[in-house]
Formats: sequence, structure tokens, C-alpha cells
Amino acid sequence: MKISRLLAAAALLVAAGSMAADTPKVIAHRGYWKAEGSAQNSIRSIVKADSINCYASEFDVWMTADSVLVVNHDPDINGVHIESSPASRVLAEKLSNGEHVPTLEAYLATASHLPSRIVCEMKRHDSRSHEKAAVKAILALVKKYGLQDKVDYITFSSDGFKNFIKYAPKGTGVYYLDGDYMPAQIKHMGGTGIDYAMKVIRKHPEWIKECHDLGLLVNVWTVNSEADMKWCIDHSVDFITTNEPERLQSLLKSRAKKQK
Repeated sequence: MKISRLLAAAALLVAAGSMAADTPKVIAHRGYWKAEGSAQNSIRSIVKADSINCYASEFDVWMTADSVLVVNHDPDINGVHIESSPASRVLAEKLSNGEHVPTLEAYLATASHLPSRIVCEMKRHDSRSHEKAAVKAILALVKKYGLQDKVDYITFSSDGFKNFIKYAPKGTGVYYLDGDYMPAQIKHMGGTGIDYAMKVIRKHPEWIKECHDLGLLVNVWTVNSEADMKWCIDHSVDFITTNEPERLQSLLKSRAKKQK
């Protein structure tokens, strides 16, 4: 009797794992910036991503010359180089929706009132020391707002990746973006998983299973076409980062209905 119950429980766990693999979670790339009144990496973009029930909203972080963390994708904003400029100069610039460039603190303050997760990409900085300082400052702000269980970290920087693993609380999600490490290397380094471009994953689809066999997770970016979305779903990735979150949500719902 006990053996039967154990077998039944194991079957349920396998089924649950299969279901999770078939339904990747939706991450809004730079927030839901295509929504009305929104802009990439704006405060409104994270609010709009949450309003359509995205699993998470991704955003990008730089540190200014005077050590203030700001949210922006490119190293420059309206011709102002972020790393070499004081925060007062950077924060005076406006996004396409009229918002000023947000500080990370403002971003986290907003996120603390939303149920969805956030994915923080620390950009590759000009110096290792500046980058290490950025990692520590990011983690300190996240702790200040009590968001340690709601934030995952991603970066193209191998040093940044190692520093997040070293300084973040144990169990924190830390993913590598650059695509040049194999799953076994990520596992050895203590990472949570890979967060690779669509072209990298298409070239190495075997890495998905390798990651899962190693207990690692797989995110793919930036997946915007329906064909790429279907490919990712069919290959059981865990997360999909997209500029088209509603399109992906609709596709996932349609597939779920067909499977019933």
C-alpha cells in the first residue's frame, strides 16, 4: 500500500513537472512598453506589465559617475553618457512618454506594491570596480525594499554574474546572458540557469535538456514572432522574454484550451 502511494505521488510530481515545462512564464522585455502611455524601462512599463499579469518585468540598470543607480537600456540617454555623468544630469533627461529617467530606487518602490516579479539586468560597465560596486548597491537597495524574494538578476558580464552569485542571498535567481557558457559551466559556477538569445538557443537546442537535467532553468530572449514563441513552447523552455507579452499570453491560452 505504501509503495502504491509513493508511486502515485511520484507520477503526480512528474505530471506537474511536465505541465510546468509546457507553459513557459511570460517576461515583459523592458516592461510592457508598447502599452499606451508607456516607454521602455519607464515606471509605467512595469505597472502595465503587472496589469496584464506578466510573470515578471525585465529592466536595465546602470550606475552613474556619482554612484546613483538608474534604469535605462543604452549606455547613453539623449546624448548623455550615464557612467561618466552625475545623476543630476542623467535624471534630467526624459523618456519618450514624458517620464524622467527613473532611479532604481523609484523602480523598486513601485515594484514593492505589485504582485509580479522583476528581472534586473545589470549592464556591463566600463570598469570591474564600478561594476562590482553596482552589484553591491543593487543588492542593498533590493534588500531595503524587502524584494529579495521577488527579484532575479541577469547580466552579460561574467564578472557581474560571479559577483551576483557571491553576494546575493543563497537561492537568489542569477542568470547569464552572453551565450558563451555551456550549461555544465553555469552549474559549476553556481548560477540558476541560462538566459540566452533566440539565435543561441536555436543553434544549441540540446542545452535546454542539459540545463533541466542539471536542475537549471532556461529563459530565451527576445522572442517576438509567433513562430519563435511556438518553438520555445515546443522545446519546453521555462521563461520567454518578449516585447509582445499579450501575443504570447494569447498563444499560451489557445494551446492550453486545445490540450483540455
